[in-house]
Amino acid sequence: MTAPQFEPGSVTIVDYGMGNLRSVQKAFERLGLRAEVTDDPNRVMNAERLVLPGVGAFGDAMAELNRRDLVKPILRFIESGRPFLGICLGLQLLFEKSYENGPIPGFGLLRGEVVRFELPHGWSVPHMGWNQVRQECPNPLMTGIPDESYFYFVHSYYVVPLDAEVVAGTTEYKIRFCSMVRQDNVFATQFHPEKSQALGLKLLANFAGLAAPTSPASSTSVQP
Repeated sequence: MTAPQFEPGSVTIVDYGMGNLRSVQKAFERLGLRAEVTDDPNRVMNAERLVLPGVGAFGDAMAELNRRDLVKPILRFIESGRPFLGICLGLQLLFEKSYENGPIPGFGLLRGEVVRFELPHGWSVPHMGWNQVRQECPNPLMTGIPDESYFYFVHSYYVVPLDAEVVAGTTEYKIRFCSMVRQDNVFATQFHPEKSQALGLKLLANFAGLAAPTSPASSTSVQP
């Protein structure tokens, strides 16, 4: 089959009925990029760069992604080596399981689990508002962004990776938790770059500037 033709700088945003899709799309458009929102499995799998946003319950998200036959195309996209970005719930879905009304299985792409904040009296859950991200390893998404910069968070659950090497950023909220991961072509943030003003746009611009392989490993259609 003929490899899909990529539009330079284009971004595809996965639509599974949950998440601030338009906010993410508008953030990329502010950077002068074409950002398509779709739930078409073939367009997802053949994207140049893929973004999986999300807010809401982990179980509902997995159920809807499965109902729309989007899990397999997302995983095949990731296997191709092209740039992938998960945002908030899109980070949590990458892991093996979540204890939000669970355990509920996730993608299993990264080893680890998703747990709820258990904090002393006086600490609010969800963790909401601006907080700092400590950069734990070199990360092309953070190029030009100072360490300990502030980003915007809204979440009650956080990821606990089993592999320390995937932890790209951490944040302090009574406990220190993983707020950003990176593994090969996979990047994901617990915070919302699309709500994080200039530095959030810088992160999205860095993501959009990542090069896609010239010969994607995935086929151009999803087989039943």
